[in-house]
Amino acid sequence: MTETVKNTALFLGVAALVVITGFMQSWNSAILIVNMGLISAIMAIGVNLQWGFAGLFNVGVMGFVALGGLAVVLVAEPLSPEAWSAGGFGIVLALLLGAATVVAAVLVSRHMPKGRGRNLAMLAVLVLGFVLYRAVFDPNVMAVEAINPAAAGNIGGLGLPVLLAWPAGGLLAAGAAWLIGKTALGLRSDYLAIATLGIAEIIIAVMKNEDWLARGVKNVIGLPRPVPYEIDLQNDAGFVESAASLGIDPVTASTLYVKLGYSVLFMVVLLVLLWMAQMALKSPWGRMMRAIRDNEVAAEAMGKDVTRRHLQIFVLGSAVCGIAGAMMTTLDGQLTPGTYQPLRFTFLIWVMVIVGGSGNNFGAVLGAMLIWFLWVQVEPLGLFLMQVITSGMAEGSALKSHLIDSAAHMRLLTMGIILLLVLRFSPRGLIPEK
Repeated sequence: MTETVKNTALFLGVAALVVITGFMQSWNSAILIVNMGLISAIMAIGVNLQWGFAGLFNVGVMGFVALGGLAVVLVAEPLSPEAWSAGGFGIVLALLLGAATVVAAVLVSRHMPKGRGRNLAMLAVLVLGFVLYRAVFDPNVMAVEAINPAAAGNIGGLGLPVLLAWPAGGLLAAGAAWLIGKTALGLRSDYLAIATLGIAEIIIAVMKNEDWLARGVKNVIGLPRPVPYEIDLQNDAGFVESAASLGIDPVTASTLYVKLGYSVLFMVVLLVLLWMAQMALKSPWGRMMRAIRDNEVAAEAMGKDVTRRHLQIFVLGSAVCGIAGAMMTTLDGQLTPGTYQPLRFTFLIWVMVIVGGSGNNFGAVLGAMLIWFLWVQVEPLGLFLMQVITSGMAEGSALKSHLIDSAAHMRLLTMGIILLLVLRFSPRGLIPEK
């Protein structure tokens, strides 16, 4: 009972911080923090599945989140008939040729006896396949990117409802995780971390440079939304009248309405995934995963296929991160590959899991909400604190300027202090694994 009371108090404490933000700053800011906190909580659950359940050190979270964002463009953006007629089908053919080359190389490796002949045959298959791939791919890409490059220059998407992009983001991330896991999960934990980080950077590099796919660094804006646009609400006489009856400005009311709509959608997804993660944790499969995490050698001795189970949990956790990435891109209304940074989309998520409690799904949610709140609020609070501290110093003072300029680093300093305090006084997190 004491543990339940403590955990409830922790969640209520985070809720109180959000409410205080609403009263002291604005409810728009408070609800935006909640929305991004909910998305971060889903990412933290994905990482907790991999690390807390199976001990997999995945430092490539950013890549799977980005793939989820890419799925929104490929699923929800309207189709571009001009791009497809100019070179879209040629690009698909080139990608199929690339996949066939890889399959052919694998077949040669499996069915030919080891030796110089097999090596030469594999080299010939790969070189010939690469030449054919580039011969088909390059001219078709140039044709697609030449179609209205200022506003488009990409193949577009399927034009489906944007909510379908969320599970599609999970499937896209899961597919990439399966391909990565087949090769990388045999590595030791530290090498696995390096491999996943490198692969995530490769994914971001592809998204930045392949304009035909999602416009690269030109970004895709104006993506479809599952909630109304604010301007449409402001032009709705019934909505304006309702806002006036509550004493709220129509502009403020419309932004609150939209953000609350996102909050409901995100909360539903979080609760569903949290319930599924809890059921998995308590199931025989979950107990087996934790047994593998604690002692792989003993689990193998009991007949468990450790590599296969690792692949399962790696795919599942990555799929959850892909869903979160699709949700975040939907909230932003745009895909900006240049904003995917390891600090925000990998290491900050790891801090959330560690602070909340590795191996505990509720701890991951708590850590995500708390750390995201601090990540947003610490910098303005740090600037206010520095201004108070330096209020007695002379204008133009070098020390005063230095201290005020250093307020931008308060985020990193605070994250480091919180991590140190948690590791010192509660090394298993705020809500430890049972």
